Parts: sequence; structure tokens; C-alpha cells
Amino acid sequence: MEHRTIGELMTRKVVSVQLDTPFKDIAQVLADHAVSAVPVLDALGRPAGIVSEADLLRKAADRSDLSGRTPVPHLEAWERARAEGRTAGELMSAPAVCAHPEWTVVEAARLMEVQNVKRLPVVDEADVLLGIVSRSDLLRVFLRKDKAIEDEITREVIGRTARLGASGVTAEVVRGQVALHGSVEEPLLVPVLVRMCAGVDGVVAVSEDLRPAMAAGSAGSVGRSSSVGRSSARA
Repeated sequence: MEHRTIGELMTRKVVSVQLDTPFKDIAQVLADHAVSAVPVLDALGRPAGIVSEADLLRKAADRSDLSGRTPVPHLEAWERARAEGRTAGELMSAPAVCAHPEWTVVEAARLMEVQNVKRLPVVDEADVLLGIVSRSDLLRVFLRKDKAIEDEITREVIGRTARLGASGVTAEVVRGQVALHGSVEEPLLVPVLVRMCAGVDGVVAVSEDLRPAMAAGSAGSVGRSSSVGRSSARA
């Protein structure tokens, strides 16, 4: 199976700032391009960090409120130092958590989850910026048409496991949810088929109603119905 890569999903025209870009210029860039964060690049075009609206707002939150209506938030020493920053290099979250263009959606989603970030700069082997991928970019795989998913499962999953006893299996896909029907020669093949189908780009969940081939004519089903759900963060 061929998964869509980060290189296919990423935004190539990336808005960025330099380490010495002043605070107000960063705010202007975010407003002009309607983005909430931008990579901060060093002199060689490599992402040194990410500066976001949250980084800029930390400065506003740290100021005294003469009205007294809201308390001053507690900031750790490192947060206070960044709140006092004047340039992108002083304000940014660092180091930058990056991805590579050959990565799959699963790899990028897992890294975002572990690092608790919303976007990943995409870099080449020399760590030079190539693009950026966001959570919304990763979710685009779930816009894939049901027919395309069904064709891939029929060709790549059922077709490749036919010699193992999956030739009697058919797949139906509705709104990204896969239902496997038919019979298998070996019951141990059922969880393999379910797992392989769950790995196809765009699949939301998998269920099965598969019978042993010898009992294909009976009304009952020996295998239990199973469901494997997938999301952009834990697939």
C-alpha cells in the first residue's frame, strides 16, 4: 500500500521570519498572511523554532492591568524571559520540531501528539526548510473518496492476501468505514485483514463479518465482529 507522504500534503510556500525579526514585524506578518504561527529561520534557512500568536500574547498578559479585573498570570522564569523578548529569536518556542517529506501521515500525527504541537516544519537532509504541515493538512487524507479506498483495499489488501485464503472476501466502504464480508480459509487471517484495512489512508473504522470457508453456506458467523478506529493523531 502506498501512503500519502508529508511531501504531498505540506504547504510549500511558507511564510517565515528571521531570528532578528522585531516583535511588531512578526505581528504584522501573522496578520497579513492570516496565520497563527511561522517558522523562525537561521541564516542558512534552517528552522530554529516557531513563533506563534501565543508567544506574542505572553507579552501582553505579563503587563499590569490597572483596572484590577484580572489577576496577573504566574509565569515561570523561562516564560517571563520570553515575554520580555523583542525579536523572533527571543520569543520563539525552540528547538523546532520538524518532519521530513518522505514521512507518512501516521508518523507526523504521532510526533505532533507526543510533542503537543499543531504544525511541523518540513526539512530536507540538510535541515533546510521545504514546507510546513499542519493538523488540518493531515486530516485531508480523510477526504478521500470511498470508491478510491474500496479499490485500494480490493487490490492491495484482499488481492495480495488472496493466496493466503482471502479470495472469498469483499469490502464495502461508506463514509470511510470499511465492512468486510465473505469467507476466509484460515480464521487467523481475519485480524490481519482488519489491521491492513485500518492502515489504508482515509479509513475511519473497520468491521468484519467473515466466516470460515467450510461454513460459508451456514447462516451463522463464527468470527466476532470487530472494529478498528483510526484518527490523525493515533493512526
